Amino acid sequence: MRTEKEFIDEVKKRSKNKIAARKRKIIAGVSMVAVLVCILTAAIIYFPINNEIKDKSENGTTDQNNISEENSGIRPLYSVDLMENVIAQVTEGKPVDDSFIESQLDFYFDLFKASAKYSEDENIFVSPMSVMLALSMTANGADGETRAEMEALLGGELTIEELNQYLYAYIKSLPSNDEAKVNIANAIWYENRFNVEESFLETNANYYGASLFRAPFDDKVVDEINNWVKEKTEGLVDRIIERFDGDEVMILLNTLFFESQWQNKYTSIDVYKGEFESYQGDTSKVEYMQSSESLYIEDVNAKGFVKNYKNSRYSFVALLPNEGVDIYKYIEDFSYEQFLNTMKNKKNESVFAVIPKFNYDYELMLNEVLKEMGIPTAFSESLADFSKMGTSPNGNVYIGEVLHKTNICVDTSGTKAGAVTKVEMVDESAPMYENEVKLNRPFVYMIIDNETNLPLFMGAVTELN
Repeated sequence: MRTEKEFIDEVKKRSKNKIAARKRKIIAGVSMVAVLVCILTAAIIYFPINNEIKDKSENGTTDQNNISEENSGIRPLYSVDLMENVIAQVTEGKPVDDSFIESQLDFYFDLFKASAKYSEDENIFVSPMSVMLALSMTANGADGETRAEMEALLGGELTIEELNQYLYAYIKSLPSNDEAKVNIANAIWYENRFNVEESFLETNANYYGASLFRAPFDDKVVDEINNWVKEKTEGLVDRIIERFDGDEVMILLNTLFFESQWQNKYTSIDVYKGEFESYQGDTSKVEYMQSSESLYIEDVNAKGFVKNYKNSRYSFVALLPNEGVDIYKYIEDFSYEQFLNTMKNKKNESVFAVIPKFNYDYELMLNEVLKEMGIPTAFSESLADFSKMGTSPNGNVYIGEVLHKTNICVDTSGTKAGAVTKVEMVDESAPMYENEVKLNRPFVYMIIDNETNLPLFMGAVTELN
């Protein structure tokens, strides 16, 4: 494996004819070499609908998007499948517009910034979309002040009914194919003693394609839930629950899975060894991937690039804070308005882009994060109002925990990312280039939907081993 100096020397020796040809292609907006292969871990965007729903839908089919035949219709042997009693209705979605995108970006960036506060000195990786979908399902069971807080957090000025329609239409619009796989799945398990409201189940089946199961919450159900998560994330996240403590009455789950190859893959000549400087100032040897990109971005405190995945609908976006700019301070000041302005002003300029290979897991309990963001009542044993979800003979029902787990892998082929969000309800109980961006110190990155600029995943790398 070559050293960075040897690699750079080799690049400089390339003939002038090759340099001129490369420059002409760059000016034409054609990427010469693919930069990243990313295996992202977070929440897979994939709404599975049980075969019962398919059978009972109009014409015996479903119009839900992003459902792969091999991943749909999981049938736990122990839990009771409730879809036999719930008929999915023909659902009207609400086309994506500026008010929806603005409300989503507001939540996404606030969640990313709040998560960073609880993850200092470690890599960050969240799927705001996964958290949004899990909490939106939960909000359909809220009422009173609890509902008002959740609507304000998740939708801004939008009601939960409007948010249901927007999310349904948006998820349907996300392409998922051999070039870029985006799968979303939702499921609800509830305990036998919980008297669930049928309208709550119907809403989540209609708009979120949620699989619905009833079971005694014991070790067998723990295994079933973990197996469901593992299958939906294709093994990137294999466990979301360790055991039941006796006060759980409902588990709401969302998984989101992303996998795509780079539009232009890396070859062996594009890989070299170099050093990465961590947030603490330590250095480690890593493998870097270099490429020529044609979309350069910058703001007052950072510079970066946009690298397309194979189908061009999704992209990898990287932002490297300027020397002397603390990455946590950068994230704290990072707003969706700033991000949209940066993307709007991206330049068709050549970029010598260098990305490290990386692969890591991330886990964060979101209780305190979400309380600070504006929904403390939902976590209150005495004040929470989830009466539209159901009732328990043991007392009031509230959110016990919201757990988010992700995984990401970026290499020469592309990116894989998976995420799962659990809402647990409980009761009282170089010189030839115009620009150069080398991600050899802490940086922020995203996987975005190019049509809306909505991030499926957001992360920050602060150390690499």
